[in-house]
Amino acid sequence: MPIRLVIADDHLLVREGVRRLLETDPDIEVAAVCDDLDSLLAAVEAERPDVVVTDIRMPPGNSDEGIQAAERLRTSHPDVGVVVLSQYATPSYALALLEGGSAGRSYLLKERIKDPGELASAIRAVVNGGSVIDPKVVEALVAEDARGEGSPLKSLTARERDVLSEMAAGKSNAAIGESLFLAERSVEKVIHAIFLKLGLTWEPSVNKRVKAVILYLAESD
Repeated sequence: MPIRLVIADDHLLVREGVRRLLETDPDIEVAAVCDDLDSLLAAVEAERPDVVVTDIRMPPGNSDEGIQAAERLRTSHPDVGVVVLSQYATPSYALALLEGGSAGRSYLLKERIKDPGELASAIRAVVNGGSVIDPKVVEALVAEDARGEGSPLKSLTARERDVLSEMAAGKSNAAIGESLFLAERSVEKVIHAIFLKLGLTWEPSVNKRVKAVILYLAESD
């Protein structure tokens, strides 16, 4: 069975561009496209999709409707994943999206999606209860948190910060190693050091690691 989607964005060109991009994937079916919060919620009720791909700002308020939709769906349709496509690398938006947990929630920057596979990969991740956070957003979260007095993030080395960003973006040890030109065993040692410095319990599961790091940043914000 294909993954069924509802797409929401108030800009016609963006909305249609995302739809056409995703329709090239044989495992994805676009069930509906919407241009505001009300039509998005109505489409979820009518189509029962697996995932919602939404912009942050839409009518009626053009503020944080995508985040509002994600919050409502946690209660009304907890099995529906949400991928937020945003032009804003704003920590407050990411933290609001993940406030109730990172499972089934992803936050990507529109400008950094370079091929259909990146978006499709995030969609598959949320379907499976995972999470993908754009590394640029994670960097903003880390930078904001590190300004606090006594933040353990200040004790992280440059290499540990790089690995932290890659890890919070949902990458496996192998993928982190490939990105940073490190042996997988070296990545594992760095992650151990990060978790020790941040007071987090070691967790080999990628999804749980993402949740641990994001929740740490959220609680320290």
